[in-house]
Amino acid sequence: MNPDIAPGKSFPDYVLPDHTRIPRRLSALQGKDDPMLLVLIRGFFCPKDREQLKELNRFYPQLVVGSCRLVVITTDDWHTTNNLRQQLDAHYPFLYDEKRQVRDELDIPEYTDTQHDPMVPHTFLLGPGLKIHRVWNGYYYWGRPSTAELHAELRELTRGIRGDWDLSDPELKRQWDAGVKTNFYPYGVKSMEQTLKEMAGAVDQYAGSA
Repeated sequence: MNPDIAPGKSFPDYVLPDHTRIPRRLSALQGKDDPMLLVLIRGFFCPKDREQLKELNRFYPQLVVGSCRLVVITTDDWHTTNNLRQQLDAHYPFLYDEKRQVRDELDIPEYTDTQHDPMVPHTFLLGPGLKIHRVWNGYYYWGRPSTAELHAELRELTRGIRGDWDLSDPELKRQWDAGVKTNFYPYGVKSMEQTLKEMAGAVDQYAGSA
């Protein structure tokens, strides 16, 4: 993999079409203050990808209430990407990269598969600003993170980015009583209307087109 793609560094802010053919920028899908789980897959033909996504579908409601976005990138075409998303009954964005820009710039071609010419599957947990927190190489299925591992990593990441993680801190109580809400999420960051739009997956309303 490209050495610039490592924990502590920033993931490239790609613009790719989604399952509705609308260009989306990764940073817009993530938003300013939330973690994002970014899953790079081989595509429709891969049973390992489908099994991983089935597990993520079951985990997705927890990601929603935990304020973590989920985005998938595949090298399939639009029609195949849409079929996969519909068959999985997924409710998060699928982006497609037929030109294999992500694969080539990250230097993750799966050269052992000359028929489909995919990228090696990877799962990225990104902090705000697309900052890479953790990377999993999923060439073998057991290299991919379980939902239990994701839960643990999200606990660690969220503890580090939410100033109100422990409300027992008397300084936080003092700030709240004084009306200073910058350390409270989402109260000091966004309106409840914006929060509910994001939780509902209303991508066009909170992310727009790139």
